[in-house]
Amino acid sequence: MEQLLLHLRSLGFTEMESKIMVELAAIGQSSGYEVAKRLGVSRSNVYAALQRLTQQGYVRCGDGEPARYSVLAPEELSKMISGRVQASLAFVQSEMPRGGSVSSTFYNVEGERNVMDALIRQLNAAEHEIVVDVWREEASLLRSELEQAERRGVRLLWAFDGGNAASPYLPWPPLAGMEEAEGRKFSFVVDRRWCMLGMRGGGDGTAQAVVTEHRVLVDLLLGHFMQEMVLFELEQDMGPELERRYGHRYRSIYGKYIGSEDEAERMEAGAPGNTRDGD
Repeated sequence: MEQLLLHLRSLGFTEMESKIMVELAAIGQSSGYEVAKRLGVSRSNVYAALQRLTQQGYVRCGDGEPARYSVLAPEELSKMISGRVQASLAFVQSEMPRGGSVSSTFYNVEGERNVMDALIRQLNAAEHEIVVDVWREEASLLRSELEQAERRGVRLLWAFDGGNAASPYLPWPPLAGMEEAEGRKFSFVVDRRWCMLGMRGGGDGTAQAVVTEHRVLVDLLLGHFMQEMVLFELEQDMGPELERRYGHRYRSIYGKYIGSEDEAERMEAGAPGNTRDGD
C-alpha cells in the first residue's frame, strides 16, 4: 500500500488524492461521506480532492443523491496518466529555452538509486565510447545497459578490479589519524565528455559519486585508464623481468616516493592482491 501511494504521489497526485483513488479502487463506487469515514479524514478535504480528480477525468461521478464516485480501471488510469505525462515531456523538450551558457561543474550524487539512475541515463545516451573501470559486482548490475550500448555500435573499453585498490601498485598508506576508505571504487567516462567517479558498498552501505563534464577530471580518468592498460600489457609481456628489476608490484619504485622499502614491503604483505583484465 505504501509503495502504491508513493508512486501515485511521484506522478503528481497529492497524498489525499492518492488515498482516495486507492480506496475507491478497493471498495468500488462510494459516496464522499463513506470515503471520508473509511479514511478517517474530514469530508471537506475529501470532497475537494474528489472534485479535482473528477475534473481531471481520473474519477467518475454518478448521478443520484448522494453522488457516488468511482475511479478508472487500472489499465485505463495508467493509459491516461502516461498520455498526459508524455505530452508534457514533449512540450517541455520542444519549448524549454536553449542556449544559455553553463560552465562545467562538479556535483555529488548520493544513494544507490540516484547513482544508478544518473549512470544509466548516460549509458543509454552514449553515442561513441564508454570507458569503464569497475569491480565485477558493479559491471554485473549494468550488464544490460552496456550490452545495449555495444549493440548500438558504441565502443566499450574495460578495466576490472578484483582487489582493494584500482591500481597494480601498492596503495598509498593512510596518514596518522586518517581512516582508509571502505567500499568498491568505480569510474565511467562517456563519449570523453561526461564522467562519474564513485564508490559503492562502503561502511554505511551508501553509494556516492561525483559527476562532471569538466575536462580536468575527464582527462585524469582517461589518463589513469590508459596507464592501467599499458601496465597490464607490459606485465603480460615482461612480467618476470619487471619483478626481477623492481620487485613485486614495483616495490622498489614505490619505496622511493612513499615511505621506505621496508614500510612498502610491510604494506604489501597485508594488502589484498589485484586481478585486472582489459581490452
